[in-house]
Amino acid sequence: MTKVSIVLHFPKDLVDKPIVYRLVKDFNLSFNILKAEINPQEGQGGLLVLELEGDEKDYKKGIEYLKKSGLKLQLLSKDISMDRTKCVDCTICVPLCPTKALVKDAASCEVKFIKDECIACGICIKACPYGAMTISF
Repeated sequence: MTKVSIVLHFPKDLVDKPIVYRLVKDFNLSFNILKAEINPQEGQGGLLVLELEGDEKDYKKGIEYLKKSGLKLQLLSKDISMDRTKCVDCTICVPLCPTKALVKDAASCEVKFIKDECIACGICIKACPYGAMTISF
């Protein structure tokens, strides 16, 4: 079983197409929407952060379909980062993180970022007064 979080960038001409539906029906993949920013009324594109799960061969076929559809694809883990040089371990972000991707280490009192738990909700970006967390979609 493969489980991967990806970011799909939709051009404006694809936001009204049943692309995610085809992942389920044609490629036997299950998905969980982690974040969505799609605005077809204003003629803009959008992005969708998905957690995809399925057999390795189905996953590869599904990813190939997404690429051929005209979407830009990125692995989520490559888009989120914590700049330790900017972080002062104030822990403002820790209680705000809905998935516990940001935690205070009891021994060192440092804020630790656990990428595998992050869903790119952006709450930490807005909360951090030091700009230590960044997301680049």
